[in-house]
Amino acid sequence: MTAELENQPISPEINIFRLSPLIRITLLSLYIALTVPLPFLAAVTKTPVPPNLLWIGLGFGAIALYAILTERVILDDKGINVTYAQWVPKIFRRGWFLPWQDITALKPRTTGQGGLVYYFLTKTGQGYLLPMRVAGFAKLVRIVEAKTGIDTKDVRPLAQPWMYFILLGFTLLLLLIDAWTITTAVNLSLI
Repeated sequence: MTAELENQPISPEINIFRLSPLIRITLLSLYIALTVPLPFLAAVTKTPVPPNLLWIGLGFGAIALYAILTERVILDDKGINVTYAQWVPKIFRRGWFLPWQDITALKPRTTGQGGLVYYFLTKTGQGYLLPMRVAGFAKLVRIVEAKTGIDTKDVRPLAQPWMYFILLGFTLLLLLIDAWTITTAVNLSLI
C-alpha cells in the first residue's frame, strides 16, 4: 500500500471498485492471442469444423469473457455488493450482497497454485470470496476493516501487478507469433 492511499479518508458514500484495467486488458488480449489463429488454421488444414463456426464460437466466448470482466464491487453503509453489468444475464453470472453486520471473520484459504485468497464468513457459516482483482484493493480492504472491525493488515492481493505485466508481455509476444501464423496460413490457402 502506498502512503497516499493509506492516508485518504474513507468516504461514507458509495464506493465502487471495478476490475483492474491491467487485468482486463491482459485477459482479453490473452483470449485473442489464444483463439484468433484457430479459424485460419482450420481453413488451411481442412478440419471438419468450418472456420465460420469457429468465428461464431469465438465471438460468444469473447462476449462471455467480457461479461465476467464487468464485475464491480459496491461498498456502502449497508454492506458489500458484487454485481455485473445489467446486460449480463443473472443465470450466467450472479452477484451477491452481504450486510456488514453478518460478517464475522475474514478467513484465508490456500489455492491449488499456492496463492492465498480470503473468504468473508457469516454468522450462518457461509463463505463469500473477497474480490481481490479490483483497482483500489487497498482502499477496499480499509473500508472492510472500518465497517467490520476485522483486522486486515495482512490481507494482500492474490496477484501483484508485476505478474500481470509479465503475462501481458508474453501475450504481446504471442500476438506477434499469431500475426506470423495467420499470414502464413492465408498465404498457404491462396496457393
